[in-house]
Order: sequence, then C-alpha cells, then structure tokens
Amino acid sequence: MKKLKIITRYQFISKLIRYILGIFTLVNFSFAKILLERFNMFKISDLPETGQWPTTDPFLFLVRHHDNYPSANRNMGPNAKLDNRNIGSDFSNIDGWSMYHGDKIPGFPRHPHRGFETITIVEKGLIDHADSMGFSARYGDGDVQWLTAGDGIQHSEMFPLLNQNENNQMDFFQIWINLKSTQKRVKPNFSMFWKDEIPKVSVFDHNNIKTEVEIIAGEYKQNNAPKSPPNSYASDSDSHINIWKIMMDPKSNWTLPKVESGASRTIYIYEGKGIKINDKTISSGQMVQFYNHEEMLLTCLDSQTKILLLQAKPINEPIYKYGPFVMNTREEIVEAFSDYNKTGFGEWVWKDSGPVHGKEYKKFAFGDYKIK
Repeated sequence: MKKLKIITRYQFISKLIRYILGIFTLVNFSFAKILLERFNMFKISDLPETGQWPTTDPFLFLVRHHDNYPSANRNMGPNAKLDNRNIGSDFSNIDGWSMYHGDKIPGFPRHPHRGFETITIVEKGLIDHADSMGFSARYGDGDVQWLTAGDGIQHSEMFPLLNQNENNQMDFFQIWINLKSTQKRVKPNFSMFWKDEIPKVSVFDHNNIKTEVEIIAGEYKQNNAPKSPPNSYASDSDSHINIWKIMMDPKSNWTLPKVESGASRTIYIYEGKGIKINDKTISSGQMVQFYNHEEMLLTCLDSQTKILLLQAKPINEPIYKYGPFVMNTREEIVEAFSDYNKTGFGEWVWKDSGPVHGKEYKKFAFGDYKIK
C-alpha cells in the first residue's frame, strides 16, 4: 500500500491558494501574480550584472563598484594600457575593472549634487575625497562616508592605487538617500564613520553558528549606529532607517527582526552561494523585497554569504531628478542648474578636478563633523 504523504497546515493552505489563484490566472494573470507574491511575503528578483540596483523610496540609487585593478604605476593609476577604453566615461569592466570618469587615476572627478545624501560603504580599497567646502579625506577598508549634499556641493571621489607589486582591489557600495522637501536646501554636511566606530554585533544560532550584523544606520539588538548627520532623513526617528551589512557563516540561521508597519525593507545577496527563506532559495546576485513586517528566518547555504539590507519608511513626496540633482519639481531642477552655474556650490580650492592625497597608506579627514 502506498504511504500517504503528510503535509503541514501551512503547506495545505499554500497549495489550496495556489490552486484557486491558478484559476484566476486564466482571467487576470497580473492580479494572480501579485497575490501569489503577497502570500509568499516576499518577492525575489535578479540583480543586473552591471550598473544600478533597484531601490525603493527613500533610497534613490544603489550601486556596487567591484574592480580588480592591476598593480599601480608611479602615478597611482593602473599599470596597464588604456588605449581600448572610452577615457572620461569608461564603465567597460574590461579585464575586470573600469576607469569611470577618471583619465589617469580611476574614479569620479569633480561633480555637483543637490537635494539628497550619498552614503559610501567601502569593503576594500581607498577613496580620496575633496569638496567645495574645503574638506578632504582618505578612507576605505571598512570605513563609511556620509555626505549630505543639501543646498549644493561639488566633490570628487578618486581611487588611488598604491600597491605597485600586486593587484589593487576596490569594492564599495554607494547609496543615494532622499531628503524631505523641507530639508533639501539645508547646509551641506560631511561625516566620516571610521571602521572601529561602526558596531558589529555577533549572534549565534542553536548550533552555535555565527551571523554578524554591521550597523551603518539604525539599530540592532540595542546597538546603535554612529549618529546620522543632523539634517538627514535617517536622523528622524519616524524614518525607521536601517542600513546593515550582514555576514552569515555556512549553515547558520538568523532571524530578520520585525519592523514597524509602514517601513519597507529589501535585502541584496552579493557574495556567497545564498540563503533560504521559507524553502525558497535566493542566490547571490538576487534581491528580496519583503511585503510583511514580521520576523523572517534566513538560513545560509554551505558557504559564507554577505547581504546588504536597506530599510526605511517611504518619504512619499514627488521626485523630480535630473543627473546629479534630486528635487520635488521641474522648476527646482532648473533653479539648481542656475545656482550651480552662478556659484559652483562653493569654491574649488584644489589644483585639479580629481585630487589625490599622496602615495602613503594613511587615513584622515579634515572637516569631519562629529556630534558628541
């Protein structure tokens, strides 16, 4: 006699709803698809191989720059020929790296912003910062820079290559986060969160396997991130912003905490083989957008996996953006260009458009604003 297969109540309800929605599909495929996603409590999507990753309000932009530069030449650029690259706008990833808007040293020379914030999270490599407030910095290898563009700023972000004997690894995230309409014209602000200032919380599951949560914004298990800039949306307690880097050891289990109603959350799996949620496998190179606010159990597969989490309550205001400016109306964009042409958003005191800060491996920041 064939043995009956016993299923759980959850599995029974899931199968029943899928059967019913399968009938709805004949009438309205889109409606059925949305209901299926909502029932599953999350949506899985593939990340693009290059370029910007999808985000939700208030996050405007997310990109991972992951370059394996060759050894450095004497001028802190790549010791390689640049003939086959579109210098000035090289996003080719030829041989596993790009020059971006740099001509001799990779990076992003002088460019303006208004109306939002940039958060730069560096895992490997160094970035040389300079801006029209006169501030400068060299940071990287675990550090985070938080720049509130506000009323307007020019800055450069260059990637000096210091190692002349081995390859130079560059790996960082840049996130753009919106500002409320009432905060878009605030005074610009530059802050550094140094590696040792950023809390890293280790939790262990029932098998004593570790997951580490690095808190760049928000809080986790009563551990608070460094204080956000004063006019940031993240400084508003009602924003419920969390920006975490999560590193799960092989076979570990970790519970994504419950969040306040109204906050959205997305995770991006960017290294390792991936995780499982409710028996669904999410591989590296995929993202998960959650539809519920309850706890969710994540199970790591058989290799260490790295995850970026973005969580926040949406601002829910009109967005009008053009290039480096993000405002609420077209008229404000026109005004931003006019102001930039008149004032340059401050004085550029540097000798060139992409200054770098020497060949010595030394981190520093001049003009770093701290809230005690």
